[in-house]
Amino acid sequence: MEPLGVAAILCANVALTEWLVRRTFLRHVGTALAVIVLTAVTANLGIVPASQSPVYDGIFAYVAPLAIFLPLLQVSLRGIARAGGTMLAAFGVGAAGTFVAVPVAGWIAGLPDALGGLYPALAGMFVGTYTGGSINFNALALHYGMVEQGNLYAGAVAVDNIVTTLWMIVTIGLPRLLGRVSANGDGQAAAADQDSASVGPLELGLLLGVGTAAIWLSDLAADALAGWGLPIPSVLLLTSMALALAQVPAVARIGAIRPLGMFAVYLFLAVIGAHCDLSALGSIGALAGRLMLFALLAVAVHGLVVFSLGRLFCRDWGVLAVASQANIGGPTSALAAARSLGRQDLLLPSILVGSLGYAAGTYLGFVCAELVL
Repeated sequence: MEPLGVAAILCANVALTEWLVRRTFLRHVGTALAVIVLTAVTANLGIVPASQSPVYDGIFAYVAPLAIFLPLLQVSLRGIARAGGTMLAAFGVGAAGTFVAVPVAGWIAGLPDALGGLYPALAGMFVGTYTGGSINFNALALHYGMVEQGNLYAGAVAVDNIVTTLWMIVTIGLPRLLGRVSANGDGQAAAADQDSASVGPLELGLLLGVGTAAIWLSDLAADALAGWGLPIPSVLLLTSMALALAQVPAVARIGAIRPLGMFAVYLFLAVIGAHCDLSALGSIGALAGRLMLFALLAVAVHGLVVFSLGRLFCRDWGVLAVASQANIGGPTSALAAARSLGRQDLLLPSILVGSLGYAAGTYLGFVCAELVL
């Protein structure tokens, strides 16, 4: 399908779900959940490509960083410390749960016998991806040569994408279901009103210009620092730029930040839904069921650990949900979950713990693979 057609359908999905959320019973669901589900349906019906498209690559490369940068322009550093400490603790509990859950889930699903010598690498890949997102999945896959395993690698990617999409739905919906979406947040209705603010050409041009420049500069700075032996992720540099600008009162008052930032978040979530490719499981035949059972069990145990043990030291379901999403999906997914729940106080903590997952996930993945081996 032509890239322009894919982009048009993604934008239409965002517009349709936002209209439905404002005017129908879907207001209880929210645009974030609705756009994931609608795009997953359109992808599996073949209306848009599932998983592979230059449009998806572009959104991950350029729109996702904007989805991080723009919402942070309205974050005040005051009052963040308490939520940040709790989020970090919940993230650590979730990472520990993943590290234990993956080998147990693999044993229950019978993967050691089914995969033989390939199983340790697969276990490490899933520990990595469910600690800090798919960047760790690919790093471990490259190291252990799993990318050369053709159908098995493609099937594992499909399972990871499907389960990650399902968990995004859970982490956005569960706090609302449990009745404690926000202790300090905006609330869905208030956020929807603010997201409807008028956007003028001056504000639009200024925000897009500053945002794209910040992404470009953060990538350049990350490359330069890596060359000097300081491997700092560009997302942390981008976050620092956004936070510095956010402390300027005139910047935080720009009315276009919310609607433009939320559009970027919803477009990113639409691509998450598109990656829920059920047909890709056919490439690995009977092994698909074992892999799906394995991933579902691993994430279920992770969730049980976060929402049960985490509840002992945290009375806020929103914090636990965002921390869990930082484990399973990474920083952009965590920020999308925080913003979808109307939690301004969790935007910065979600990015920070999600970025921590980039590093921690790879290390824990290697440790798990070597222990299993």
